[in-house]
Amino acid sequence: MLQDRYGLEISTTSQQAMDYYIAGVDKFLAADPGAAADLSAATEADPEFALAHLALARTHQTYADMGAAKTALAGARKVANGLSPRERGQFDTLALLIEGRSADGYRAARAHLADHPRDALVAQTCLGVFSLIGFSGRPGREAECLSLAEELAPHYGDDWWFNCLLGFAQMEAGQPDQAARAIEISLAGNPRNANCAHYKSHLHYETGETEAGYAFLVEWMKDYDRRGLLHCHNSWHIALWALAQGDTATMWSVIDADIDPRVTWGPPINVLTDMAAILYRAELAGVEVPPERWQVVSEFASRHYPAPGIAFVDMHAALAHAMAGKAEALERIIRDAKGPVRDMVSDLGQAFGDIAAANWAGAVGHLTRAMADHARLGGSRAQRDLIEYALAGALMRMGKADEARRLLMMHRPRTATAGVVQGL
Repeated sequence: MLQDRYGLEISTTSQQAMDYYIAGVDKFLAADPGAAADLSAATEADPEFALAHLALARTHQTYADMGAAKTALAGARKVANGLSPRERGQFDTLALLIEGRSADGYRAARAHLADHPRDALVAQTCLGVFSLIGFSGRPGREAECLSLAEELAPHYGDDWWFNCLLGFAQMEAGQPDQAARAIEISLAGNPRNANCAHYKSHLHYETGETEAGYAFLVEWMKDYDRRGLLHCHNSWHIALWALAQGDTATMWSVIDADIDPRVTWGPPINVLTDMAAILYRAELAGVEVPPERWQVVSEFASRHYPAPGIAFVDMHAALAHAMAGKAEALERIIRDAKGPVRDMVSDLGQAFGDIAAANWAGAVGHLTRAMADHARLGGSRAQRDLIEYALAGALMRMGKADEARRLLMMHRPRTATAGVVQGL
């Protein structure tokens, strides 16, 4: 049998199909555009190639095209006879995810990885910021992600894909030096790995290297296709660093070209959370944000996420609705929040409502409760800074500047005096 890049045997006899499959999977793992085209070509070269159909379904799901994902999964099922036990394990695991059965999918993934640790398409579902662990809502999820990455590490060596995920897990768990080594291994193996460029940007953020991070990512993004999965989100990092340097003209230019829902392409989860976050962090830094900007984000949130269900999304949607004055949409999130962190989502919704109404004491109370373990919401440390900065901003409005500074010195000492909140 032919083998993929990880030495796993694949049920196809077509070398052409295998070549397209390897290229497509690599593009998927690197968040590079063209994965779907290569995987489609693999299914055309060998219509019976079940795992190519499956990888195509997973790619469509990641790009939030659920109609295409389900169609590709149905095609995979038609030709999924005679798979090896390893292939069947991957098939069943990814099928559960595409069907929306995340908890079952995670259990299947962990069991599968115990026997087949080099099955990268399964490992990918568990590692990273928007992974099954990342969005689990469980306490200690950052430690859980690092534990799995360390468990898998001996099986991957210097592999460029795995090391960027290992580096991110180390970074989020507070190990920047180890993360830097893993990320450099990844970039050396594949300099055009968008996931690694993204995680290197996070490393610069975590270590307070604003100018270096901005320079790196601006240069790297020059050759990144706008159709790439991370184009919107990496642009958010650039806009955030422009704001940190006081360059609001560049910040607005990047927003208007690459983040605003009216012009950008990107998975809805990125478009919503990135746009809401940059607008509010701009306001915290003293930048005037036109009200119509918030209206656009609120309308986008209502269109793509009409009902609560994903805590990290709901938090940003609540912010957008509150700032846009959409009381009914905000109340829906507060009242109907779902999942293991619904109490925190409800608290944050009320906090943002209080902020929009200038009820600073109420906002401080709700935000303080969320501070206990907001990692459970999902997202990266950098993204969840919005909560801590919102609390600092509310404290400032109450005349408690010293308390706001202590908060930031405890949680973000490198940025405590960097002007992230106006007046600090």
